[in-house]
Amino acid sequence: MSVTYDFSGKVAIVTGGGSGIGRATAQAFASAGAKVAVADISVENGQGTVDLIRNSGGVAQFYKVDVSSEEAVTKAIEAVVNEFGSLDIAHNNAGIESDIVPLADLSSDNWKRVLDVNLSSVFYCLKAEIRQMLKQGKGAIVNTASASGLIGGYRLGAYTATKHGVVGLTKAAAIDYANTGIRINAICPGPIDTPFLAELPQPMRDRLIFGTPIGRLGKPEEMARSVLWLSSDDASYVTGHSLSVDGAVAVTAVGTRMDDLFAS
Repeated sequence: MSVTYDFSGKVAIVTGGGSGIGRATAQAFASAGAKVAVADISVENGQGTVDLIRNSGGVAQFYKVDVSSEEAVTKAIEAVVNEFGSLDIAHNNAGIESDIVPLADLSSDNWKRVLDVNLSSVFYCLKAEIRQMLKQGKGAIVNTASASGLIGGYRLGAYTATKHGVVGLTKAAAIDYANTGIRINAICPGPIDTPFLAELPQPMRDRLIFGTPIGRLGKPEEMARSVLWLSSDDASYVTGHSLSVDGAVAVTAVGTRMDDLFAS
């Protein structure tokens, strides 16, 4: 059985759409017929995604947005609606990593920056998106959290806190609007083969794979398919859910894995 999605006539926005999971999701929505608003702080990356979509026959428009600014987010949503006439789907995906240090060594500046980009931005996006979707009587929103939003991330205090926050915010928003036709969910990716991970030294990549029972890094396209499902009518009875798409990272007790000790 082959599962395909038809989002013809729908308008979707993807924040952080210039690379990685965001780019893959924007392309997937476009391939399924949606008109896609690609939002990113990088003009080069965001426009690059738009070019890929247009070259494949899809419809897309780039919007430069600093998601840590509520004013910028609000204006972007207004611009999307003015351009395309509606907003049916939103993937709030933009985010950054935190400094990888013990909590007491984490600078307050890094804490505030990660909080602004990873959590406050989702709050700003939800506010603007929900207000528009209430006018339309329906909508689907998917936030990008992380496996670190379900477990503790070693030396990732700020990142872990913000991703737990995204999971909680998703649940709270979903409850508030469950009877309005608006569904709000989240995905919790594990280690994904994105440009960020590609820059890591090989021993660090190997350790990430070791801690992932499925035995490999995830692909951005796999995350995109999860977002499309949560945004589709196939998930019409799903709201407030944080979907682990992580190769079993969140259910793993890594300390019990001994196979590397006995490898020949």
